[in-house]
Amino acid sequence: MAGLDLLHERINGWFSETARDLPWREPSCSPWGILVSEIMLQQTPVVRVLPVWHEWLKRWPTPAALAGEPAGEAVRSWGRLGYPRRALRLHAAAAAITSDHNGRVPDTYPELLALPGVGSYTAAAVAAFAYGRRETVVDTNIRRVHARLVSGSALPAPALTAAEMRLAASLLPADDGSSVRWNAAVMELGALVCTARAPKCAACPVSDLCAWRAAGEPPPSYVPKGQAWHGTDRQVRGAVVAVLRLAETPVPPDMFFREPADLGFAPAGIGVPLAALHRLNSAPEQLERALAGLLADGLAEMHGGGYRLPA
Repeated sequence: MAGLDLLHERINGWFSETARDLPWREPSCSPWGILVSEIMLQQTPVVRVLPVWHEWLKRWPTPAALAGEPAGEAVRSWGRLGYPRRALRLHAAAAAITSDHNGRVPDTYPELLALPGVGSYTAAAVAAFAYGRRETVVDTNIRRVHARLVSGSALPAPALTAAEMRLAASLLPADDGSSVRWNAAVMELGALVCTARAPKCAACPVSDLCAWRAAGEPPPSYVPKGQAWHGTDRQVRGAVVAVLRLAETPVPPDMFFREPADLGFAPAGIGVPLAALHRLNSAPEQLERALAGLLADGLAEMHGGGYRLPA
């Protein structure tokens, strides 16, 4: 497209001056550290990921270190990042890397994509950011920048389209090093400036080249639906997992359904998360769904008549 070199120059220059100092961007960061960051950052803000990422890399500096512990330890250390199935996927990926790749994170898109729990975005991102491969990396932030800057739309389509992937590929610089930098720069622009709700157009290095601005900033063609939390099964599941993370022994089912005072004692270690669970006042059938779902997803298991994290 016309002006592509100018886009590259402007956005990459902006990135050089304003990029956040993040540990997974350090040249010394291992491919494993980058893989962990990419999975943790899915639907989770950087500020919440940073402390957990540091703890994980300190405890499990290699895939083999994580694979050598029970999957439940990954869930326990996931903290409050949300979507704890990602912890199970990371554990499964670590096991596959250890057994099938001699403990080394693979360096090509097809091999990365074959890892358990690794999708097309994560495979492309790790290949690019860990190994300097020329890959088309497309996350929500990149999609939004492309939609506004090139297509003139306020927001990208509700779901990723083939046309968006073709556009992203057409914008990618030809050489490997520049393509990696471009992917990171556009992603950062979407995260910090070209945000979904309140874009900071005055701070954008390419605002004068933006098709959306030129079109008069038309509103989005749809209203994005935020994910509900309070009162949902997801909230109850999270509260149950919080109990299991602190439990040193299997938790009897009655503890989830009846408050400790009703049981005649306060369970040591898990009293606080149990109280938080009971404050939700969940209907028994919702608690039953949450527990059954955790068992089905492999986030919990029955042992000795109680619930615990997977061994």
